[in-house]
Amino acid sequence: MALDMLREIQAFVSVAHKRSFVAAARALGRSPSAVTRAVQTLEDNAGSKLLNRNANAVTLTEAGERLLPHAERLLDAQRDAADELAALSGSTQGWIRFAVPQLLAEHVLPRVLAAFSQRHPQVTLDVQYSDAALDPLLDKFDFVVRGAFPQSSELIGYPLWSYRRHLYASPGYLAMAGNPQHPDQLEDHALILHTAPRILKAWHFCRDGQITSLRPTPRLRLDSGDAVYHSALAGGGIARLAAWVGEAQVEAGRLVRVCPQYHLTSSTGQDPQMHAVYPAGELPARVRELLQALRRAGLSA
Repeated sequence: MALDMLREIQAFVSVAHKRSFVAAARALGRSPSAVTRAVQTLEDNAGSKLLNRNANAVTLTEAGERLLPHAERLLDAQRDAADELAALSGSTQGWIRFAVPQLLAEHVLPRVLAAFSQRHPQVTLDVQYSDAALDPLLDKFDFVVRGAFPQSSELIGYPLWSYRRHLYASPGYLAMAGNPQHPDQLEDHALILHTAPRILKAWHFCRDGQITSLRPTPRLRLDSGDAVYHSALAGGGIARLAAWVGEAQVEAGRLVRVCPQYHLTSSTGQDPQMHAVYPAGELPARVRELLQALRRAGLSA
């Protein structure tokens, strides 16, 4: 009975955060009907309606607003207890919930998750792929992986790997449009711009320590790094990509470096960095181990 109630509370909290039964079911690895039944059972036991359902959104009732912080604390306590039991038994078990940029679904992360799951079959991995700047504290993640440049915040930063960015395009596109060697030659080209988590006003090119800036006029604006990558592969134009993504395709003959004497930096000449952020506090051992595995994989990519 206690386990059933815990699953009902998990379902309620997830729907409250996601504002959607379908999205909550996806996050929990359950069917939407199972999540709906769990919330209905919780409402029946509470004797109050907790969620308003309509065609456009799911919102909390007054009773739901009052219950949500208590339900969140209960789940946090259950998670802490599971961590303590795992530590006492010497086993690695429990959940790791984290978010990463979409490109990591195709590069680096799958082999990390496969190896980690084989080592720790009692750990459940819940991964959200998103290029948005998610908040691990607000969204209840153990950590969030971000690219580019760390931002000062209340969060703890965990560096994963540094990298360089270059411009890339397919051989077919360059055969048709020409291969620019200098940023000034990009004006008439089809440029692909990544718009998440924010729209960049300028690309900054570095050569021998000298910075040249360009305001790109995009032919394609995409909010997914994965979409930018695949658009470049398909011949859609010239895209800015991380070297850990683009160079393997250069070696395979599917992409070509554009303006090859330059790499793209911040306005001050800094190279970007993949990093994880997480709320202040001690990370469970299983989370630390996963972050270390991700760092090793990224450094070797």
